[in-house]
Amino acid sequence: MGAFSSEEQEKVVHAISLAENRTSGEIRVVVEKHCPGEVFDRAKHYFEKLAMHKTALRNGVLIYLAHEDHKFSIIGDAGIHTKVTADFWESTKEIMVQEFRKAAFAEGLIRGIQNAGAELAKFYPRQDDDINELPNDIVFGDK
Repeated sequence: MGAFSSEEQEKVVHAISLAENRTSGEIRVVVEKHCPGEVFDRAKHYFEKLAMHKTALRNGVLIYLAHEDHKFSIIGDAGIHTKVTADFWESTKEIMVQEFRKAAFAEGLIRGIQNAGAELAKFYPRQDDDINELPNDIVFGDK
């Protein structure tokens, strides 16, 4: 995708893998150029389409970015949403916005992934029998 070089894509996927090595939680990233409609609704659409709500512990996190529209959203499933502090999602977004303002989209995603992964690890540490329930690749929309 135009906004991400193959090296940046690899770094984002690597960040997901590193985060998930510490938790049973699942992190997915969806990137599109444009967001049709409301950004939260679009993120929710992908959350369901990618079966994020079907993880065993309901501890999936989806980060959605429409880079040309300068919109993004983070959705945590019921298992993680009920455990994090009320300001967690906003503080994670702010961490990401600092990079997005510099057009450093991959770095913003990586910082968001790291933050979400650290929080997931607190509440859902990786277990010996943990399996990767969902792929770690970036989903590119607009196709």
